[in-house]
Amino acid sequence: MSRFVDRVLETARTVGQHNGVVTGEPGNAVHTTWAQVHEQARGIAGDLVAHGLAKHDAVAVLAAEPAAIGPAVQAVWLAGGSVTMLHQPTPRTDIAQWAADTVRVLNMIDSKLVLLGAPFDALAPVLEEHGIGYRLITDLDGTHPLAEIVEVDEDAPALLQLTSGSTAEPKAVKITHGNLMCNVAAMAERAALDVENDIMVSWLPMFHDMGMVGFYTTPMIVGVRLVKVTPADFLSAPLLWAQLITKYRATITAAPNFAYALLGRRLAGADDDAGYDLSTLRIALNGAEPIDEKAVQAFVAAGARFRMPAECVFPAYGMAEVTLAVSFARLFTGLTLDRIDADRLESDGRAVPVTDAEQDHPERTVRAFAVLGRPLPGIEAEVVDADGNRLGDREVGEIRLRGEAVTPGYLTVDGPVPTQDADGWLATGDIGYLVDGEIVICGRRKDVIILAGRNIYPTDVERAATSVDGVRAGNAVAVRLDAGTRRERFAVVVESRHAGDDDAAKLLRKQIAARVFEAINARPSAVLVLPPGTLPKTPSGKLRRAAAGDQLAASIQTRESESV
Repeated sequence: MSRFVDRVLETARTVGQHNGVVTGEPGNAVHTTWAQVHEQARGIAGDLVAHGLAKHDAVAVLAAEPAAIGPAVQAVWLAGGSVTMLHQPTPRTDIAQWAADTVRVLNMIDSKLVLLGAPFDALAPVLEEHGIGYRLITDLDGTHPLAEIVEVDEDAPALLQLTSGSTAEPKAVKITHGNLMCNVAAMAERAALDVENDIMVSWLPMFHDMGMVGFYTTPMIVGVRLVKVTPADFLSAPLLWAQLITKYRATITAAPNFAYALLGRRLAGADDDAGYDLSTLRIALNGAEPIDEKAVQAFVAAGARFRMPAECVFPAYGMAEVTLAVSFARLFTGLTLDRIDADRLESDGRAVPVTDAEQDHPERTVRAFAVLGRPLPGIEAEVVDADGNRLGDREVGEIRLRGEAVTPGYLTVDGPVPTQDADGWLATGDIGYLVDGEIVICGRRKDVIILAGRNIYPTDVERAATSVDGVRAGNAVAVRLDAGTRRERFAVVVESRHAGDDDAAKLLRKQIAARVFEAINARPSAVLVLPPGTLPKTPSGKLRRAAAGDQLAASIQTRESESV
């Protein structure tokens, strides 16, 4: 039996007898112990095996409610299968296209079964129409619990995690039982998880690795108490997040940067007597997208009114290719920034620190990057140049990773693709550097804009753009144009409610261009102002720079021909 499944059973027998998960908030809270989740899972697993699920079969899951997803996913593991959380359609989704994409994914992972739960059970006719086999989770009544756990080894796939790329060319990260157990154990150790005192609160989607691995699988395996709601619950009432932290005296939560910015704005507008108490937080993990210093500062300032300690901010670096987490910042130290000379970074590829006095020099341009901590136990990190030569401290290059948590490969429509080289190293595609063994990320290699020998990082452009009044927070992308040629340049695409108002949009374009020039001493060749909800995003809500460039190429060219 894999160590992962063995730990699931052990937790159900011990601390899982009283610790568990709360679902149904707000208003209809239900506490289910981890032992009860396991009992439900054994019932579902028995039903699945009785209906033909075999060892190592791939099972897809399409559901939104954690109360349904958790037992169903564990059931697949107990039955020896692997789980793929399907991308969920939204109200704007073209259902016919979604069905075609889903068939492509199912063929890629060789799955013949979808477990369907609310609110997506209404899609059953669509699945039938396309010949997709499914079972409703509510029909898996568990009348014949699994008698014997189906044993698999450490190399068996546990999760086939879909990446955030194009749905036309899907790709899944193969996460094994060994990968999962190694990374969960390392996170628990570095975060000092305490089954007696810690309470986790999360609204993160379970089709995303942070929501599935970090904020369901980890507490389920370790036995930590969890309060789990859905992204729809949070987005419809962002202050629910603070309410749940207050109600349950939560110690740990997590979200991408945009969510902390949103919560910070809502807390800033709340009355002092609103009743929130965030004093119990010791970890507010910030990951999944670049950490914005100003957004964090605003969140901390707003949280301080409700007794939130600034030190709870917990920067992290992670990716599905390493199961979830690569590095954590040091506990209860808050956000640590490495302030460096921007000119040296762009021209020499070196992260040269600047002093407080130097930061105020009028001719000095400074960049600040979050320090993301040392690699977790069992993970090695190095930085290499374009030729694969290892670089030293503060020399900027590509981050490579090695260790037991690193996936052996991807599944693609063209077959399996290995992720590791002959020595076990994973090339991440992230550009960054090390400072005394701690990781700092500057950006993605494919997104770096090269202008006259300077490496311009898109996050610098995007932060400048979003600092202009009228630009939606977190909804600006810098797009490379003619990458790798002498004509390489960039455009800026933003969302704003001023879109459609010619005069207001024209003024906004000028302000954005000026603000970007002030920040990086380079002017965008075009600025596009689009209505809210236009920019392409991944299923987890992250902006897709390359897709924005592809989809908006014609509009960018038209705008380039006009005066910015």
